[in-house]
Amino acid sequence: MGVDRELPTPEAYDLLELTRDLVTAELAPRAAADEEAGRFPREVFRTLGRAGLLGLPYPEESGGGQPYEVYLQVVEELAAGWLAVGLGVSVHTLACFPIAAYGSAEQRERLLPDLIGGELLGAYCLSEPSSGSDAAALTTKAYHDGGAYTISGTKAWITHGGHADFYTVFARTGADKSRGISCFHVPAGTDGVRAAPPEKKMGLRSSPTAQMHFDDARAPEGDRIGVEGQGFPIALSALDGGRLGIAACAVGVAQAALDTAVSYARERRQFGQRIADLQGLQFMLADMATGVAAARALYLAAARRRDAGRPYGPQAAMAKLFATDTAMRVATDAVQVLGGYGYVTDFPAERYLREAKVLQIVEGTNQVQRMVIGRHLAGR
Repeated sequence: MGVDRELPTPEAYDLLELTRDLVTAELAPRAAADEEAGRFPREVFRTLGRAGLLGLPYPEESGGGQPYEVYLQVVEELAAGWLAVGLGVSVHTLACFPIAAYGSAEQRERLLPDLIGGELLGAYCLSEPSSGSDAAALTTKAYHDGGAYTISGTKAWITHGGHADFYTVFARTGADKSRGISCFHVPAGTDGVRAAPPEKKMGLRSSPTAQMHFDDARAPEGDRIGVEGQGFPIALSALDGGRLGIAACAVGVAQAALDTAVSYARERRQFGQRIADLQGLQFMLADMATGVAAARALYLAAARRRDAGRPYGPQAAMAKLFATDTAMRVATDAVQVLGGYGYVTDFPAERYLREAKVLQIVEGTNQVQRMVIGRHLAGR
């Protein structure tokens, strides 16, 4: 992408250049074939970790030290090349956040190096078959038994389900709807942890999504993150950052769709001229470009609030809502610009359309984002 960016440090420009080089050399050339085949690029996350790109939003002593606005632009670049990777990085960050922000010093020292180094890939287990948007209604239970907890229940729509090395699991430890939930770090090899067959999805096929079953899975007391009953605030805090990750992914997909449409419009000739010279097409491309730029500005503004330590939940919801709706609109228009070629798999426009749709659903549907924004405006 030829996006003109304003970054806070020279090091940040180097990180973006490194990311673009990785996208050009290793992601973009294989994205279409792996998506069609449903191949999960697990080794790519090791490469990103070893390049230092999985640890960006963490403290400098943990290998990070970059502002969230820089981390999100790395995610955007990755998503533009291959959404499964950009989304995977966002989900992995979501799974690591509770340990980084709420874990004990012992937990951070023991777990974070491998988590952000790419050796261990994470999954975030909050949603359930009957409690998606209403996360506080989850029913997975964790019984305190001696020096450990026994976790039983089913989680749904888990990105990296069956492929992750660890699961950040939210389970009920008390009767109170929102104050009776706790958070646990559960390694994939724990007895009683198993994945259902992966979901067969419209798009994002190389990013596995599956239900996860926890059948009397034991979690030592030392792998509970935060105090008992603190899980729901941890989950909500993680989701605010996760929504910005999805917004960045959406802008990446939208930018890729825009670039495809512009490139095609400059090459395609009809009625004796390039279709890029037709005013009707120019107006469509102008609206697409304006939407992409506005969505990027919105998620960056929310990220800067986060970096400054200011509340940013409503702004994250706005960014997620606007960016994903924009991605869907831009991807739809890109298919239209390409005409018949937009509808065939020889060109990537149809893949961007299928990928954009899911971004309006994950990390809280866009209807939920409107609820979050509306409640904020109502003073609730």
